[in-house]
Amino acid sequence: MTLFLCGDVMTGRGVDQILPHPSAPKIFEPYTKDAREYVTLAESRNGPVAKPVSASYIWGDALSELERVKPDAAIVNLETSVTRSDDRWRAKDIHYRMHPENVDCLTAARIDVCGLANNHVLDFGCGGLVETLDTLRAAGLRTAGAGHNLGEARAPAIVSLSTGSRLLVFAFGTGSSGICPGWAARDDRPGIDVLADLSETTAAGVVDRVRRARGPRDLVVASVHWGTNWGYDVPPDHVRFARWLVDGGVDVVHGHSSHHPRPIEVYKNRLIMYGCGDFIDDYEGIEGYAEYRDDLVLMYFATLSATTGELMGLDMTPMQIRRLSLHRSAAPDARWLRDTLARACDPFESRVDLQPNGTLALRW
Repeated sequence: MTLFLCGDVMTGRGVDQILPHPSAPKIFEPYTKDAREYVTLAESRNGPVAKPVSASYIWGDALSELERVKPDAAIVNLETSVTRSDDRWRAKDIHYRMHPENVDCLTAARIDVCGLANNHVLDFGCGGLVETLDTLRAAGLRTAGAGHNLGEARAPAIVSLSTGSRLLVFAFGTGSSGICPGWAARDDRPGIDVLADLSETTAAGVVDRVRRARGPRDLVVASVHWGTNWGYDVPPDHVRFARWLVDGGVDVVHGHSSHHPRPIEVYKNRLIMYGCGDFIDDYEGIEGYAEYRDDLVLMYFATLSATTGELMGLDMTPMQIRRLSLHRSAAPDARWLRDTLARACDPFESRVDLQPNGTLALRW
């Protein structure tokens, strides 16, 4: 079976402004007070965007790639509140919001699971989170990592597979990604599943939930929002925690929060992605951190044994964000991604090959 995974899908702010039903453009950032400024920045870099765009526009060439691969399930980290609420979280400077009537930009890509345990899903408070949950579920999208209470936030999203087994997706986040302490779900309050730390005790608690939920033929993805935005080094506590999860029965560790791809490890024949990078965002015209090429993003297609969960192969399709849409990367950009990711993966005894069709393949 094959899974499609990617990093942060950020459909708020500038992306929301080009869709058919944009939210009010007023924002409260130190840099600008109008979300349309991010559209202007993108247009100044790569040319005009004919607004409003179609629901599928932001996915661009990724849609044909999804049709080519035909994954059994598609999992993203949705790093945006989907709400009409104006009740922003005032302790933050940056707020991401997509209008609920734009939710078809997610269904256009046939996404199965939206992980929500991240540092933007509560940008408009508990009311905004509840509307996000209700909107996504009404659109047929499963969610993980957030809920109307703690039990719901910790419950996995469940996808029935053609093999007759199920895919269980658990999602949680850490304070190191910028999640506010007050966002943790409680028994009597909406919120997200926030890990107290990355200790062995915390890992054991996650593993216990996995073991109680999974059936004998189920496969498990742990989607975790952690770490800083920039840099290729993986903190030792991330490595230990990911391996503890695999030791406890998790088949794929799906890490995200970094704005660019980070190393990949195969541990006990299980896939660990320490940071998938952004996938859809409105950063196109923003200056700084050019050495990380955050305009280049990856589609991850992981093929697993349907019976054991072991990794059979990982192919990655390079894309570039231009005019707030995804386009297949040019050959030099694909080589840059190959070389950069290969250097990052070397400490984990993995290598990355560039294939004749322009995709990347992990070797271990």
